[in-house]
Amino acid sequence: MRKVAVSLAAAMAVIIGSVLVAEAASIEQAKALAVKAAKFVEENGREKGIAEIGDPKGQFVKGDLYVVIQDTKGMCLANPVNPAMNGVDSFNLKDPTGKLFIQDMITIVKTTGSGWSSYTWTNPATKKLQPKKVWVQKVEGTDLYTLCGIFQ
Repeated sequence: MRKVAVSLAAAMAVIIGSVLVAEAASIEQAKALAVKAAKFVEENGREKGIAEIGDPKGQFVKGDLYVVIQDTKGMCLANPVNPAMNGVDSFNLKDPTGKLFIQDMITIVKTTGSGWSSYTWTNPATKKLQPKKVWVQKVEGTDLYTLCGIFQ
């Protein structure tokens, strides 16, 4: 009986672990969501794009992934999980290591149009500082960009 219980417990641990891994976001999913959001703004316009990205129940919030939209002056235009950031000039925002990470994102947008940026931030789930990697995607024909990332 004890062997059965131990085997059952081990099987449950594997199943639960598999579900957690399946639900965890990947960097590819973060990139795809940021690209999709930028395309949405291109096709639907600035105001509709900002409204959709800012909607916490909208199509650009998927589990622990969400898209933020900013302009190249550093203004946060829509953050669906932290709406207090909407309208905040974050150009000079630094991570705990002193990195001006918004300026890094803007440089990527202005030079290559898209790419990865990394910085350190507090993970809201663990309340601990962790490295975060975000995909930054220029919205063509505008001064806007979308970003979506994951804690590593």
